[in-house]
Formats: sequence, C-alpha cells, structure tokens
Amino acid sequence: MARLTPIISIDQVTAEDRGIAEGIIASRGTLQGPMSLFMYCPELAGRVADAGAYVRFEGDLDMRVRVLAAMTVAREFEAMYVWGAQSGNARRQNVAEATIDAIRAKHAQGVPAEDAQIMDFTRALLTKHRVTDAEFAAIRSRFGEKQLIELTGTIGYYSMLCMTVNACQLEPGEGAEVLKV
Repeated sequence: MARLTPIISIDQVTAEDRGIAEGIIASRGTLQGPMSLFMYCPELAGRVADAGAYVRFEGDLDMRVRVLAAMTVAREFEAMYVWGAQSGNARRQNVAEATIDAIRAKHAQGVPAEDAQIMDFTRALLTKHRVTDAEFAAIRSRFGEKQLIELTGTIGYYSMLCMTVNACQLEPGEGAEVLKV
C-alpha cells in the first residue's frame, strides 16, 4: 500500500494547482504513477512532467535506448512500479525477453552488444557514480554529444522517479509485471 494516497483526480487538487494537473492530464492522459505522488508538490510535478515529456517523447534518442536505460534504472533501484511500466514498454519496442531477463538478473551476458552498452553505461553511473573514459567515448562515438546528454538525462529522470515511488511505496500498476526483489 502506498504511503501517500495517489492524487489521481482533478477533484483532489486545489483550484490554484488545477492548471498544473490539467497540463499533466493533457500530455499523459491521466494522473497516475509517479505524477500522482509529485502532485503533493504541484510546482515540482509540473516541472518533472515537462522534463519527462522531453525525455520520454520529444528527444532525439531512440525509444529503444530510452527503455533499456529506464529498465536498468528501475532494476538498480528495485523500483517495482517503474519496472512494471517499463517492462511493458520494452516488449512494445521488441526488446528480446533474454535482454529483459538479463536486466532483471543485473548482467548483460547474451545481450546484443548495442543493448549491453546502454545497460553497462547506466549501471556504471548508478553504482560507481561515474563512467570510465572508454565508456564515455564509446557512447559519444555512437550517439554524439547531444544524445549522450539525453541518455544521461534519461538515467537521471528515471532515477528521480524510482526514488519517489520507492519512498512512497507505490505498487506496480494493475496487470504490470512485478519485479521480485
């Protein structure tokens, strides 16, 4: 059970914060998941939603790369809600079950090299808090500076979501895959 009651209805929001909630609903279709928790701090919710819109939908980074990074972040944080949402996204992006299994098991064995590169870069940032010169150069060479920063921002964005859902103990959505921790 979540530690905070998720704010999922416009009726739960004060009149002065309705514009923020309406903006989130307009861009995402609903108030749910981490956004339903961020609404306890509406100004932050609006800013996080704006960053999320860019990270999730508007940037130049390939959607598959975003999903691999998001799943790796969710696994490292053991964030059940984010894992449930992202495992579904991964399957829609045709990520192989073997790759999803590898992320779940925290390794990259048997994963295509281009997927393993994203997983390893993400894990390095989360566990060592930095990447080696070689890891940085490889990502830079593959994506260029702009998408390297987009990837790093994606990792940061999903880290913030994971910390929020973990602090508030938000459970996976209905029908979502449950990460065993």
